[in-house]
Amino acid sequence: MNIPKKLILLLLLFGLTKNHFLLAQSRINHLAFYVVNLEQSGSFYKEVIGLDTLAEPFHDGKHAWFKMGANAQLHIISGAKVKLEHNKNTHICFSVPSLTIFIEKLKNKNIAFENWAGERYTHTNRVDGVKQIYFKDPDGYWIEVNDAKE
Repeated sequence: MNIPKKLILLLLLFGLTKNHFLLAQSRINHLAFYVVNLEQSGSFYKEVIGLDTLAEPFHDGKHAWFKMGANAQLHIISGAKVKLEHNKNTHICFSVPSLTIFIEKLKNKNIAFENWAGERYTHTNRVDGVKQIYFKDPDGYWIEVNDAKE
């Protein structure tokens, strides 16, 4: 079979365009954390971070799902035997309208926070003007909260 070169080029171009389009559509769906105490961690993400709960399909008492923005979820899965040490460079970040109000919430709940350098009860001023703090969830996962507008 003799296929014209123009048709081959067109098919290759369509294939590259189609693949590029599919890759461009990748987006975050969810993060999953393995935790020791589902009730404690679930309460933390609901009450401290302020995430709304979502229905989870398992209904087995080992999962809790939360909405993080328009298109992302946090899945908490019970079953970890011990809390592990995590590096601050690996963290989840949430933005809030007022870091000052959020800090007051942490203080009222006796949750310690720090700046990037590890100085307690203070924030970091990023070079772009965003203020940020860091603290750990009940299982030691690091969380950044900042006042970024976008």
